[in-house]
Amino acid sequence: MSIEDVVAAIAPADPLAREAAQLRQERLTKPPGSLGRLEELSLQVAAIQGTECPVVRGRTVIVAAGDHGVVAQGVTGYPQEVTAQMVLNFLSGGAAVSVMARRAGAKLVIVDAGVATPVPEHPDLRVVGMGRGTADMTHGPAMSREQAEACVLAGVELAREAAEGGADLIGTGDMGIGNTTASSAITAAVTGRSPRETTGRGTGRNDEELAAKAAVVERALAVNRPDAGDGLDILAKVGGFEIGALAGVVLGGAVAQRVVVVDGFISGAAALIAHRLCPTVADYLVASHLSAEAGHRIALAHLGLRPLLDLGMRLGEGTGAVLAMGLVEAAAACLSEMATFDEAGVSGADSGD
Repeated sequence: MSIEDVVAAIAPADPLAREAAQLRQERLTKPPGSLGRLEELSLQVAAIQGTECPVVRGRTVIVAAGDHGVVAQGVTGYPQEVTAQMVLNFLSGGAAVSVMARRAGAKLVIVDAGVATPVPEHPDLRVVGMGRGTADMTHGPAMSREQAEACVLAGVELAREAAEGGADLIGTGDMGIGNTTASSAITAAVTGRSPRETTGRGTGRNDEELAAKAAVVERALAVNRPDAGDGLDILAKVGGFEIGALAGVVLGGAVAQRVVVVDGFISGAAALIAHRLCPTVADYLVASHLSAEAGHRIALAHLGLRPLLDLGMRLGEGTGAVLAMGLVEAAAACLSEMATFDEAGVSGADSGD
């Protein structure tokens, strides 16, 4: 299967189901609009599932990890070995997303998409690595176009497996030292905004370090000159293996007609790549939260998404996605399970007739 095949298989969400859901929403035992954004969210889920009474059951968050050669430019204070160490932490259940997922009843799928430090074999680790981390994008492309396509297609397969395993909600999560730098470059390349606007503090850069980080992004873009109209070219030149895999998860979730709950900045950059490959994926995207990273607001605006939560978070891992899944499920349940005025024998608002 090629990416062209995947894109061809993505259909828009069902407008007729949305209309039917809207009519049902208007008959529920509550004042119109009283559930606020949950009402709009429920209509989106209805359109994705093709029914006026959507049902949300399984939740899966796919956490992809990968390393970035650009760390050689001093863009982070953490050593690259932390990526592999955190993968082991995910697998042992000790990370923030692990705790949240247990509480939320969400399944975690941990993916080695290209970690530089070898990770010991583990029965719960999916290995789709394209290499031991990307190349330093300030000296040339982060990866080949063939590698970019391969990691996207691997993500498509991960989403397909999640859907076939019963997931109605598929979340995206990430781990990778240096990946905010790649995400800043992707966001700048796609949106046309300057690296100084899209680059944030990541793991805690001070003002001087932040300026140096933005300059690294500027240099990577100048060296590689990614084609703003070609998602694969952007990914290959300034992206990351885990970002490519998450872009594939977005595409695969859309093919499977599942709600894709996007986490923070790195997941947002992956969604930008997927959207550039197929704008129709926007029908399937729910922005879980607004990251404290500067470029995330820019990415969400470009995608036309409004985040459900704003908690000042910037951890990644899929933590925001896990938190938002409960809101998506509640929205769908209210639409499907609340009684209508007729069913409950409750008088509606006086029509004035």
